[in-house]
Amino acid sequence: MSHPSVSRIGRTLTTLTAVATCSAGLLSTTATADPARGAQPPSTYPNLAPTPPMGWNNWSYYQCDGLNEKVVLDNARALVRSGLAHKGYRTVTVDDCWMTKERSADGELVIDRTKFPHGMAYIGEQLHKMGLKFGIYEDVGKLTCGKNPGSYGHFAQDAKLYAAWKVDYLKADGCNVPVPQGQSKEQVFHDLYTQQSQALRATGRRIVFSISAPAYFQFSGDEVWHRVITWSGQLGNLWRGGADIALQQSSAAEKWKSISGNFRYNANLADLQRPGRWNDPDFLLVGDSGLPRAEMQSQMSLWAMMAAPLISSTDLGKLSPEALKILGNREVIAVDQDPLGVQGRIVQQDGDAAVLAKPLHNGDRAIALFNGGSTARTLSVTAGAADLPKAKSYRLHDLVTGRSTRTTRTIVARDVPPHATVLYRVKAERQGVSSH
Repeated sequence: MSHPSVSRIGRTLTTLTAVATCSAGLLSTTATADPARGAQPPSTYPNLAPTPPMGWNNWSYYQCDGLNEKVVLDNARALVRSGLAHKGYRTVTVDDCWMTKERSADGELVIDRTKFPHGMAYIGEQLHKMGLKFGIYEDVGKLTCGKNPGSYGHFAQDAKLYAAWKVDYLKADGCNVPVPQGQSKEQVFHDLYTQQSQALRATGRRIVFSISAPAYFQFSGDEVWHRVITWSGQLGNLWRGGADIALQQSSAAEKWKSISGNFRYNANLADLQRPGRWNDPDFLLVGDSGLPRAEMQSQMSLWAMMAAPLISSTDLGKLSPEALKILGNREVIAVDQDPLGVQGRIVQQDGDAAVLAKPLHNGDRAIALFNGGSTARTLSVTAGAADLPKAKSYRLHDLVTGRSTRTTRTIVARDVPPHATVLYRVKAERQGVSSH
């Protein structure tokens, strides 16, 4: 849970590509100067998320007031019962407000026993019995975003506690970070997230590390923002890039604006991601949330194209059959979880419409044609613009409808409804030398 301002939308591809390309070169390094002290940071964090994490988090739907032991375990059971866990949704994360407002006399975090009467080790035990993984939330600042104790000054102590509870995933936010005089905000954030990263490694437990630092630099200029993403990719496994996704109580229009906005900033960060290190545009709102089918399907398809974490935040026990079908579409999930680990790129834009292309490990391509506008449109892209290999024909398999067609040159999606996305898996057939 982070609280930066609303994300920038409609930035030009030319500017983004130039800056991102410059920043992307930094990703290949495993040691750069520490902005805080000029020291060398620790070696790159272990690659504990070879594919984008999938699971559930309570925040967007329940926030602090709705969080309790029953909510967490009921949603975990729903993951298993619905078959979503079998399809990859396995990490269940307890977000902010699981602890009391004060640490104990010896500095330990204190579980809110009103909300979690059996404690956090019990939550982890129950999740593991279901074949799931246990995620938890904290903050590198003095206080969390919900004004609970942060890990500032307690990184090693808290990390040992997570390991004792058999935590598998830590989401570390960046609210309430003090910036001492003479230091820059980036210096301080880098130092604190380095401490958290080192503390997790020192436990010896394999804890996937989700970093929220970039979300607090989204409006600091692209050079700084991309640099923060770069060192986040050295210290952890995934990172929040910008604005939080809308909350459950938001209107349907606000939710769509949030989904569209997070897509548009994250889609242009492809050069800053690499296999095993993931840009995170925040939670999936697919569910009984007031969103029509086209918008739910668009979020799922676009997140899959971006190799984004697929983390649901809704009441899974009340999923409509339509929402369950969208979340559980194996072929769309396969695009997201593709072993090649490449984030799809925008290859064509026209007003509110965008076309993304993503290479897949078996030589296929995923092509998404997204109509972000308010009226139906026919969208198309040539094989050349989509960077398809030369062939005499291409088989287009619609991953939502299941229908297949063939084309020799141009990929077309006719009469795409407003806010809808057509997602094809494209296979080159009868290799030849036809031009594009």
